[in-house]
Amino acid sequence: MEHLEWQRSSLSAGSADYIEIASDGELVYIRESNDLTRIVTTTRVKFDAWVRGAKAGEFDHFVA
Repeated sequence: MEHLEWQRSSLSAGSADYIEIASDGELVYIRESNDLTRIVTTTRVKFDAWVRGAKAGEFDHFVA
């Protein structure tokens, strides 16, 4: 996985806690800044569905 190009949101600048994502074909990799060795892998289709849901407020009740 050393060939992956990790990206994080520009909104995380100055923050010690953030997530990074990388992709390789149809797979998407997600990791947290506080443990770069623990990586979650999902498909691009599932990740895109999660992003759409988050943008639509589908998960807002978890933080209310």
